[in-house]
Amino acid sequence: MAAFTPPLLCAQSSIRTSTGTSQLVQISTVTNGVYTAANINNLVKFSSTRKIALQNSRNVSVKPVAASSSAVEGATSKSDSSMPGGEQKTMKVVGVFYKAHEYAKDPKFLGCAENALGLREFLESKGHTYIVTDDKEGDNCELEKHIPDMDILITTPFHPAYMTPERLKKAKNLKLILTAGVGSDHIDLHTAAEKGMTVAEVSGSNVVSVAEDELMRILILLRNFVPAHTQVSEGGWNVAAVAYKAFDLQGKTVGTVGSGRIGLELLKRLKAFDCKLLYYARHSMGEEKEKATGATWESDLDKFLAACDVVSINLPLSDKTRGMFNKEVLNKMKKGAMLVNNARGAIVDVDAVKEACESGQLGGYSGDVWYPQPPPEDHCWRYMPNQAMTPHISGTTIDAQARYAHGVQEMLEQYFSGKPLPEENYIVREGELAGQYQ
Repeated sequence: MAAFTPPLLCAQSSIRTSTGTSQLVQISTVTNGVYTAANINNLVKFSSTRKIALQNSRNVSVKPVAASSSAVEGATSKSDSSMPGGEQKTMKVVGVFYKAHEYAKDPKFLGCAENALGLREFLESKGHTYIVTDDKEGDNCELEKHIPDMDILITTPFHPAYMTPERLKKAKNLKLILTAGVGSDHIDLHTAAEKGMTVAEVSGSNVVSVAEDELMRILILLRNFVPAHTQVSEGGWNVAAVAYKAFDLQGKTVGTVGSGRIGLELLKRLKAFDCKLLYYARHSMGEEKEKATGATWESDLDKFLAACDVVSINLPLSDKTRGMFNKEVLNKMKKGAMLVNNARGAIVDVDAVKEACESGQLGGYSGDVWYPQPPPEDHCWRYMPNQAMTPHISGTTIDAQARYAHGVQEMLEQYFSGKPLPEENYIVREGELAGQYQ
């Protein structure tokens, strides 16, 4: 008998039994490593001893066994998105988004709690329950009330629902976690993998938005824009106080740490400014992309940092990148160099960045990501000199919201119909983490 682990997103699958007949089955329960599957005519059980990815159109040889009363009960379990014969199972979907209050009046503002990604009509028309909240912190928050029985969680990097190991262990029904946007580090991915959950995000949905924002921040730092704006807003006029520390972008060496989608789009935009462009990454992005951007690969981080006038961080937060830009690394940068971080706040050492801005080791620091996030009122980055910080806004433009709202609905449609999600969207799948988080 060929044993297999059912796929996380495959609600209905065609299997071939030992007699050669094809049966449409519904994976429904897991008990002591034994998976129960129901089809229209009978019930079969499968022993789970090794993984075989099973999609709708693929067949796996299995051996039917007698149905038990517990298997019959499991056939209508709440762990699947649809029932045999195409009947839709009611699911509890929880969305966690930031409140927009008076700004929610614009129906295009999809990313807020009030407009809920525009998913309410879609989900409720299919009989699903859709709970939306912005209350996500503490033992008595609204999110905490729904963790034990929610089937799907939709969250966002801009107002993340932090899914700790403790929360994930309490989420007995949770099978699918979707990130509306890019970046799923607010979820304990290792625990999600251990529990057989699927985590996915809308890959590429805010790439252009973030790359454009990074370019803006580079110019803001080099031109000493924030002090100039503050000066005139407060009624002042002192050209020298700004101009002594204002520079052109042309001719500067600008580098990105990480050459994924956002890093690549940033390099493309910087090419027009006649800069010397570098990128630091584990692997070369290839001759074609290097030619398109005019960028040169530097595989030695120390040499990269010593050469750059401006550095932009474009890495996911992982065990390897957490705290990567510490005091030692910051001191390897050119004195007075600028640092832009729209990736994740925890990639840098908070206190080390503050000290570098105060000492002049960093000529400026700008980003929209913080650690912790949201930051407390007394967070040192709010008050340190030479900073151009904002709330987490770069990837949640109105245009980006439309893209990630569409992407989330598309993945829900695929999940409800038992189809696999787009390959590039998977972050955790069948117990395995995507490469960028390994």
